Amino acid sequence: MARTAHALHILVKHKDKAEDIMAQLKKGKKFAELARKYSTCPSGKKGGDLGEFKKGQMVPQFDKVVFSAETITPHLVKTKFGWHIVKILYRT
Repeated sequence: MARTAHALHILVKHKDKAEDIMAQLKKGKKFAELARKYSTCPSGKKGGDLGEFKKGQMVPQFDKVVFSAETITPHLVKTKFGWHIVKILYRT
């Protein structure tokens, strides 16, 4: 079972904006560019890069997706902070 993961994310307030960003990703837009443009998280300046983190470090809804969902494919997650588009790079 994975204990660490490396992920990127884009944080926005509204579901419609998150869905719009997901659509742009499907059309081939670069994740890092969209993170810099739209993310309200400080990590947006780094292209949404959260670096490597341990299981349990993030809020439960985010953690669940990062440690169980398919890697590389963007996923939509709702947390107390807003809507996240999450791209899991790898798990160890």
